[in-house]
Amino acid sequence: MALALCLQALCSLGGWLSLYISFCRLNNHRSYEWSCRLVTFTHGVLSIGLSAYIGFIDGPWPFTHPGSPNTPLQVHVLCLTLGYFIFDLGWCIYFQSEGALMLAHHTLSILGIIMALVLGESGTEVNAVLFGSEITNPLLQMRWFLRETGHYHSFTGDVVDFLFAALFTGVRIGIGAHLLFCEMVSPKPRWFVKVGGVAMYAVSWCFMFSIWRFAWRKSSKKYHTWRSRRSEEWQLKHNGHLKTH
Repeated sequence: MALALCLQALCSLGGWLSLYISFCRLNNHRSYEWSCRLVTFTHGVLSIGLSAYIGFIDGPWPFTHPGSPNTPLQVHVLCLTLGYFIFDLGWCIYFQSEGALMLAHHTLSILGIIMALVLGESGTEVNAVLFGSEITNPLLQMRWFLRETGHYHSFTGDVVDFLFAALFTGVRIGIGAHLLFCEMVSPKPRWFVKVGGVAMYAVSWCFMFSIWRFAWRKSSKKYHTWRSRRSEEWQLKHNGHLKTH
């Protein structure tokens, strides 16, 4: 069983690495980060779909059955994601592209997935955490691509930022708190699984503070720009010219 899990994870790692190499060759005029973020976007979309199917259709429901034995589909998805996180963590360390918080997130994700696979249980809630963690990932990558192509400062960029902040707050912080509560009060999950859940939720709050600071700065800047434009329009309307100093 352990050998089969290792082989699945290694195949996943090889698959993500091959996809990255393919993107690098197809986009040889772009940076390596461009190709890596394409891989990240692909994993985000794929993991959202698979984890949503497991949580909402295949089951079991993570809010009522934490600590349940892993299903075959959960194992396959966790191995697929494990390979991705190992690839991305290695890429981030090699290129030194991320800070300590993102590295901690990836490390906790890898340890959490390995723990669920080794125990043969708690794949239900780990899959739910995967869904909550990845639901905002495509938007984050879209934001980066918009910035790289010079289209970030537009209505599309504002919509992407709003959806990202709203989803992060509602899903990772709001629904994540309810999932953590269900995990803590349930007698089934092991104590170290619960500790891992607390650690992942704490990391989400660290990200949340950064997002809120960014949203406040951006909103304040847009508000002052709007006030300035309104003032100029008022002066043109009543005086026929702008006020000069």
